Amino acid sequence: MNERRLISSGSKFEAEIGYSRAVVDGDYVWVSGTTGYDYATMTIAPDVVAQAEQCFANISRALAEAGCTLDDVVRVLTIVPRREDWEPCWPVFRKHFGKARPASTLIHAGLQTDIMRIEVEVTARLPKKG
Repeated sequence: MNERRLISSGSKFEAEIGYSRAVVDGDYVWVSGTTGYDYATMTIAPDVVAQAEQCFANISRALAEAGCTLDDVVRVLTIVPRREDWEPCWPVFRKHFGKARPASTLIHAGLQTDIMRIEVEVTARLPKKG
């Protein structure tokens, strides 16, 4: 039986709000909605493409700690407040998801602060052992 395991990025938001960056349970890894914050410096770039790249860096770290990679992602949910911000991010998504090609949904909605221009949530399946 697999144990439930919590993964933290070290973001102050996780402790303040009461959630984990990712949860490993069974064969799956659920990664919380992840923004473009660099958690080491608690800074965020103003550019949406730079934020998207940082989202993937943050997600990749959580997946690595869980025992998988972006190639194991089966589902992605992306939220952008501004419709015009989505298309410039396509090359970033293609670069990181070109192999996995997960099922995907895009939502246009407000985020926690106006500086946040993209948020990405993923579900991955741990690789089979053996």
